[in-house]
Amino acid sequence: MLPCDPACTVVRDGVVDVGADGRIAFAGPVAAAPPAPDRVHDLPGILLPGLVNAHAHTPMTVLRGLGGDLPLMRWLQEAMWPAEALMTAADIRAGMLLGVLEMLRNGVTTSSEMYFEGEHMAEAVLAAGSRAVLAGAILDVPGRAWEPVTAAIGRWIDADGVRFGPGERIELAYGPHSAYTLPAAALAEIGAEARKRSALLHVHVAESAGEDADLRAAHGSVPRLLDGLGVLDGRVLAAHSVHLSAADVALYARRGVGVAHCPGSNAKLASGVAPLRALLDARVPVGLGTDGPASNDDLDVLEEARLAALLARLATGDVTAVGTATALLMATRFGAEALGRDDIGALEAGRWADVVHVDADDPAFATGLDAPDEQLLANLVWGAGARRVRDVWVAGEPVLVSGGSTRVDRGAAQAAVTAVARRLRSALPGQ
Repeated sequence: MLPCDPACTVVRDGVVDVGADGRIAFAGPVAAAPPAPDRVHDLPGILLPGLVNAHAHTPMTVLRGLGGDLPLMRWLQEAMWPAEALMTAADIRAGMLLGVLEMLRNGVTTSSEMYFEGEHMAEAVLAAGSRAVLAGAILDVPGRAWEPVTAAIGRWIDADGVRFGPGERIELAYGPHSAYTLPAAALAEIGAEARKRSALLHVHVAESAGEDADLRAAHGSVPRLLDGLGVLDGRVLAAHSVHLSAADVALYARRGVGVAHCPGSNAKLASGVAPLRALLDARVPVGLGTDGPASNDDLDVLEEARLAALLARLATGDVTAVGTATALLMATRFGAEALGRDDIGALEAGRWADVVHVDADDPAFATGLDAPDEQLLANLVWGAGARRVRDVWVAGEPVLVSGGSTRVDRGAAQAAVTAVARRLRSALPGQ
């Protein structure tokens, strides 16, 4: 068992007991466990906490592969935004459902989303049994003004609470897209609304060199602009955060900002390499995000863990820059911390029983589960990754068994996305 405690301990012959409330009652070695309950699952292999995808636009599964060789701003303006303008609420639900199933197959039990039609996204999450933080995307563009969207998020939180649903599977948040798509007054007001409700504010920050250059020249930097508007005073998740100075990193640390590091998407869009080592050294909570499945193009957080470590080592010229344990913690515990959550991301008493079972019958584990701790972690993170995920529980309920959803017909979900994608392609000019 890998509880993903701060030391990234390996527990031999581990036990996880789940209470009737869906939370972990005990997690530790079998020798210290309380008497066994009536229901026991005796599993070989490895147990670890559900992975946390700290930044995603999962409904974009219906747009996967579209404009894949364009730079960021052209990709947005020429491919994504025109296609998204044609998407219906039903399209978004279909894309979200298939994406959630993909994430569960990769051991991801929580995703932090920024997108539209939150109610339909919540339906998909609850149907599959997963968990999500849903930040309604707020932009200032024709046909989608920022004021009514902001007000609608507030009404939903006031009606249902910040967290709700079975096992508190849904958390609501505010998603101002970025400082380059919203005026300063909007950012300030959205920040105030989020603080008033103790809700997370999820925002893209300094993703591209062009965005950074323009806003740094005008305001000192994107983080300084947000701080001057009071946005960083609340619970904030800053996605990407590629182009940061040492002063920006220090500002994040002072304000308690969490970062969603997206190495795969940043590399594919040539956005740059975030200063991961500097963020970790400053004790900024850093989780891992896949970004959208049209810009990565998968929803595999363990792959992001490998990429994060590889790129950090290349960027610093230091093979010790990000070790295997740190990479795994960014996918689990640190990701929860970046979201301001202490109820997920680790196998510890009191947290939700979001548990992943990895089958070790694979060449990646040929050295055996009795290998030294460091080698075992390496074989999981560097060798096996997510391909051997077999079973997943969320709030103690089985949602994936032997690689298949217990709740949703994956074939039907995939067929629905295929139909949406075909319709969108036929409606787009030049497709």
